[in-house]
Amino acid sequence: MTKEVIPRKTVYRLSLYHRILQRLAANKVMTVSSSALAKVAGVKPTQLRKDLAYCGQMGTRGLGYSVPTLVTRLDEALGTSSLQPVAMVGVGDLGSALLKYQGFAREGFEIVMAFDVDPGSRAAHSGVVRVLPMKSMRGEIERLAVKMAILTVPATHAQAVANLLVDAGIQAILNFAPIILQVPEPVVVNNVDLALELENLSFFIR
Repeated sequence: MTKEVIPRKTVYRLSLYHRILQRLAANKVMTVSSSALAKVAGVKPTQLRKDLAYCGQMGTRGLGYSVPTLVTRLDEALGTSSLQPVAMVGVGDLGSALLKYQGFAREGFEIVMAFDVDPGSRAAHSGVVRVLPMKSMRGEIERLAVKMAILTVPATHAQAVANLLVDAGIQAILNFAPIILQVPEPVVVNNVDLALELENLSFFIR
């Protein structure tokens, strides 16, 4: 099944199942039933089985799913069977924190390059990742064939930087800027608006 055939919402749920299964594998759990996995993921068993069908025939009635097999299949479907290189643009407070986060590698991602308008002053806060000037962004992205980027620049510059990323061949952007980016149809953008999420949570505080 090609990636284009899998609906975007299904891809999100597959990522959720993958995260849960990794935890089960770490705890030496070898099999899991569809009902148990669905309950932890917060979906119905029928939805879970429909989603997993995109990864091929798996599971045995009465025995459930093999956790290691399911992790491998989801790795293949999500493209995380090997480390996925990622570019970071914007090395301010948030960008610096993300660069130092060690959990990406466990999930199959590696930030291999970072760019900032003031690379010299940001270098000390970037950990082991070298901070490069913006003018070298296209060349470096093309050289390493990076297809994914994390954008942590101010909203006033986000669209312009997104345009440069798309021109350089980036196909997927994780956008932390509080702005809706306009990108060509093949490019996928996931928005993370922390203030919006807090505002949403505040509704439930009474």
